[in-house]
Amino acid sequence: MNKPITMIEAINLALRSEMQRDSSVIVLGEDVGVNGGVFRATVGLKEAFGIKRVLDTPLAETMIAGLSIGMAAQGLKPVAEIQFMGFIFPTMEHIICHAARLRHRTRGRLHCPMVLRAPFGGGIHAPEHHSESTEALFAHIPGLRVVIPSSPKRAYGLLLAAIRNPDPVLFLEPKRIYRLNAQTVEDNGEALPLDSCYTLREGADITLVSWGAMIKETLEAADQLAGQGISCEVIDVVTLNPIDHETILASVAKTGRCVIIHEAPKSCAVSAEISATLAERGLLSLLAPVARVTGYDTVMPYYRMENHYLPNTADIIDAVTATLEFS
Repeated sequence: MNKPITMIEAINLALRSEMQRDSSVIVLGEDVGVNGGVFRATVGLKEAFGIKRVLDTPLAETMIAGLSIGMAAQGLKPVAEIQFMGFIFPTMEHIICHAARLRHRTRGRLHCPMVLRAPFGGGIHAPEHHSESTEALFAHIPGLRVVIPSSPKRAYGLLLAAIRNPDPVLFLEPKRIYRLNAQTVEDNGEALPLDSCYTLREGADITLVSWGAMIKETLEAADQLAGQGISCEVIDVVTLNPIDHETILASVAKTGRCVIIHEAPKSCAVSAEISATLAERGLLSLLAPVARVTGYDTVMPYYRMENHYLPNTADIIDAVTATLEFS
């Protein structure tokens, strides 16, 4: 019987499994080798695979991204770690102008099979540039997949899929739930499909759409609402670019109502794209306006105000109640 493991352990398991299977997989980043990463996602990999496959880099995110693109273009499969998403901005020129365009620019002659991992989001009492949720900046970029797991099983399967994908993947890890729950994860090397939403709970009255750490509060809200006789369908978007709109549209066609939940600021967020698609392609299914429960359009506050910034279960229940009462 396999022992239940946390998300951070599932990420480590996926890396170890794929490095054993494929000798072209290289792990690199700041402190990923000797220290095993800030959150210990890469612990033990240096000892298992050596310094040629687990590379401790200087504190230079621009270099990490550029080096990864060069490796990927020459047949390797780099998995690079950015210690916190707040430090990802120096990589953007490389990721947007080169990694995401390499296949298009070379008319398919070259691919860029690289993964850029980054812990993101609030909830661990870190400074503001360690706690941001800026996934929408990258979800806008053609050619770049943005993937966010919300459980140990999905983290394992999705990371395998990301490493095997021939194009670049930004793999964002919600650190608030790194060690929150444990699941039994079979190390069978089976990847989960990218570009697909996952329906975590079937329902008939309203569709709740979320991703990452906010799946926790979304499921809690669905449980509490079930006690009131309200049946919620819960969808984990998982891949924010490209979005599996068909699953969301089919759910809303069934329920007629939708609430989207995320901790990123509201303006120009991924929820706006989902809402617009529902308006364009699912308007006749909607019995009420699409509601959004989000973070604020402010800089992420320091830890004493963090819980006031992050949406909570009560906020989701209030939004569901208001949406159901609309007529």
